[in-house]
Amino acid sequence: MLGTRAPGPHRAGLYRERRVNTDGRPAPALAVVVPVKDEEDNIDSLLAEIHAALAGEEFEVVYVDDGSRDATPARLAAACARYPRLRVVTHRNAAGQSAALWSGIAAARAKLIATLDGDGQNDPADIPKLLRVAHDMSPNGDRFLVAGIRVKRRDSLAKRWQSRIANGVRARLLGDATPDTGCGLKLFPRALYLSLPRFNHMHRFLPALARRERAPIALCPVNHRPRQAGRSKYGMLNRLWVGIVDLLGVMWLQRRGLRADIVPPP
Repeated sequence: MLGTRAPGPHRAGLYRERRVNTDGRPAPALAVVVPVKDEEDNIDSLLAEIHAALAGEEFEVVYVDDGSRDATPARLAAACARYPRLRVVTHRNAAGQSAALWSGIAAARAKLIATLDGDGQNDPADIPKLLRVAHDMSPNGDRFLVAGIRVKRRDSLAKRWQSRIANGVRARLLGDATPDTGCGLKLFPRALYLSLPRFNHMHRFLPALARRERAPIALCPVNHRPRQAGRSKYGMLNRLWVGIVDLLGVMWLQRRGLRADIVPPP
């Protein structure tokens, strides 16, 4: 199990210190955080895939229902009876993907977080691959980020075109050396995420924000699948134009970050 067994191909000895819950049970080593809004037809299949991908590991799954108006709450309630590792955080009203991720990560008990989108396009089978990359990075402490990169997008031509422009502009201005920040598959310590500046759409800038904290970053090619059910929540307006203000804000954060190297005592 992550953090408790001898290091294996992807266990890496990450976070060997075991946190203990208030009820005396050891906390899981890994939390999979999934934000959803109106994804009723993707709940059951994605949960089954997550559990299959992490079979035999110590993990929890935290779903965040961001104000869904379909049968998503009912599907999640029924799933809790089948999956003891599942916990659900519910937003009264839709607050956006970044807010949903923050709520889920704050509620997680594990020190290591994996995120993926709730539309089924991210493949949970890639989570062990991200764990292996983290092991190869030999992360020190609670500062590193493994970012999934979708090598073969399964989106419409228009959506790929929008993302290509947005990623190109962002990479040039922020210098984050990440060709695909929109991939929902990421792995990082909970403490790192909760130390980052909090703002709407921050999930699109995690590599740049991690670099601001001097955290090492690794890129990992991952699978990308066509959406099988539901509808995308993003279009031209909230993919390109809204991001301009956020981009300027992150540029400001990069330039105004506090930098101080402590000299060790003699």
